[in-house]
Amino acid sequence: MSVEEKDEVEEAPERPDAPAPAGNDKVARMGTASIPSLIVEFAIPSIIGMLVGAAYNVVDSIFLGQAMGSIGLSITTAANPIMIVFIAIAMLIGNGGNALAALRLGEGDRAAAEVVLGNTASLSIVFAILVAVLAFCDPSIDWLLSVSGTTPEVWDATKQFIQILSAGFVLQCFGFGINNFIRTTGSPNIALGTNVIGTVVCIVCNYLLVMVLGFGTQGSAMATLIGQGVSALLVLLYFTVKKDVPLRLHLHCMPLKGKIVRMVLSLGFASFAIQVAAALVNFVLNNLLVKYGALTPMGSEEALASIGVVQRVAMVAVMPLIGVAVAIQPLLGYNYGAHLFDRVRTTLKDGIIGATGLAILMWALVHLFPNQIVGVFGISDPDLRDFTVFALKVQMMLVPFVGFQIVGSNYFQATGQPLKSAFLSLTRQVLFLIPLYLWLPTVLPVWFPNLTSLDALYFAVPVADFLAIFTTAIFMAHESRRINKLESGELEARF
Repeated sequence: MSVEEKDEVEEAPERPDAPAPAGNDKVARMGTASIPSLIVEFAIPSIIGMLVGAAYNVVDSIFLGQAMGSIGLSITTAANPIMIVFIAIAMLIGNGGNALAALRLGEGDRAAAEVVLGNTASLSIVFAILVAVLAFCDPSIDWLLSVSGTTPEVWDATKQFIQILSAGFVLQCFGFGINNFIRTTGSPNIALGTNVIGTVVCIVCNYLLVMVLGFGTQGSAMATLIGQGVSALLVLLYFTVKKDVPLRLHLHCMPLKGKIVRMVLSLGFASFAIQVAAALVNFVLNNLLVKYGALTPMGSEEALASIGVVQRVAMVAVMPLIGVAVAIQPLLGYNYGAHLFDRVRTTLKDGIIGATGLAILMWALVHLFPNQIVGVFGISDPDLRDFTVFALKVQMMLVPFVGFQIVGSNYFQATGQPLKSAFLSLTRQVLFLIPLYLWLPTVLPVWFPNLTSLDALYFAVPVADFLAIFTTAIFMAHESRRINKLESGELEARF
């Protein structure tokens, strides 16, 4: 920690007579306990938590698909890029603050970690206000809808859906972003519980508002906000009311401090970049689906609905892998901050093995039960179902190897190397996938006349996966040599 940062922390000191929190042993064990045991303990709730978080988007699609058919699926597909931007902002703040807090805890500086928590909460409020203002400004929301490929048939419904979600965006920032701090304080099961309870509430409210009362897209958006609100409340109660927690949210820690804000945003940029790149990919993909779907018998709306289902299933399949990466982040950050580099190496290796095993399992499930998975979203037309199943299998082709890429890029974020993490995260989405989306539809039908330009859009995904995995392997080989030098004292760790 620099002298300037320490000065900022000292502006909001703890009371001299404040006792050390009883939960400190939960933090300290990250540097002493068995790494495989810690990974299992942290990963199980993290994986379930990521699946639960993904359920917010998937539940909307399932209920709207069942209630409104392909039109409902088209609405959620058109809204998806904007919803990903919301997730990106929440991760920019939450993951960045969490990574910095883990490093400070590894240094033994609890006061600095609490200032990070307070500043993260304040940043969440600031960004939530900005999002709400932009969403209710017609020029900005109309521009977003136009670039997301929203067709005239679903324009008004999609606009209402997004505006309702944006009005309560602060709930997502707290319930999803700041929730990560609970895991870093050594309570992964509580972090999971806040997400699970909120998701259950969301599912129940979706059923009541959409299927029973028939409120359509407005009801689905309101159900999502209610679920997020419950999660946010539980997170706040943990840091303000629960006794004996390693970190506490104090009002005197919430005034924004320039250097801390910059570090939070810097460390969170990799997660933000991943999601913004995903949103950009979705913007491009939706417009290409409208363009090339119109050239096929199924039409634009059906193409949006079908590939929208593929995107959501793929997202659910990848979420457990991200869950492993998120779970080992505090372990990597703490041990790197404490200069326990052998534990850093072991954590990384075991994390990659775990993520790969889960990736193989998700790949197998998709290939064993594709028709059942697609049917859950309300796709009943045989031709559309067959197209969706084939697209799903192709897009998931290299998923067994994607766990390595996700854990590898997240490693650099956890160890205070955000630029490397951001680059690796962007290679797949921006450097590889978008150019392939634009190029393959022009050449694939020439090489394989039985395939259309629409088919090329999902064949682009496994090609991008291969290139991203190869690039990550190069970075990880170099990092292995760097860690060896850090351990021997040839280099000095900087974070």
